[in-house]
Amino acid sequence: MPLIELEDLHKEYATGAVSVHALRAVNLNIEEGEYVAIMGPSGSGKSTLLNILGCLDKPTAGHYLLGGRDVSMLDDNALSEIRSRRLGFVFQSYNLIAQLSVLENIEVPLFYQGQSERAGRRRAQQLAEMVGLGDRAGHKPAELSGGERQRVAIARALANDPLVILADEPTGNLDSATGKEILRLLDELHRTGRTMIMVTHNETIAGRAERLIRLLDGRIESDRLN
Repeated sequence: MPLIELEDLHKEYATGAVSVHALRAVNLNIEEGEYVAIMGPSGSGKSTLLNILGCLDKPTAGHYLLGGRDVSMLDDNALSEIRSRRLGFVFQSYNLIAQLSVLENIEVPLFYQGQSERAGRRRAQQLAEMVGLGDRAGHKPAELSGGERQRVAIARALANDPLVILADEPTGNLDSATGKEILRLLDELHRTGRTMIMVTHNETIAGRAERLIRLLDGRIESDRLN
């Protein structure tokens, strides 16, 4: 059974009197352990697709099965529970909490899972060291470089041991050298068996994935192995 199954998925937004079809009849399977890149021009639906895969949005019609469970029309509380336990997110803008240290930012998903403070701190320290920030654990985001902030975001994404890591332009705010470091880290995570889904506009970055899906006008234009 595929880890992710999309069946005739549609997403429509109402903007005043006009309806915008962001996704149209999308059918897609992703197996556990795959590394998938999603590309497409602005307005093609790639961010909408990632938001639905990440349970941040719901389809207008069709079905989304995650690990065999149909999550298409779950309420917000149920979707929040799935996000906290099964999904990890890496955003272009990092989305770190400025007032918290590296360790405390990594601990946030564990807090919502109800882990004890001691267990959460131990797990956060392990992850900080894994991404090369063991010696920066007490620093706040403002004291870190862009690459270090993205490493914190990756460690936070791993805190709940997710089924899937979803990355939205993860190197978009980084210089090329730092971006390559982050991509190497994502490659390493994939080699450990993580399922990775990444939205990117960069052909070279997409080439690192095993599989490339191109969207156009809300439809899958092509789906091929790299």
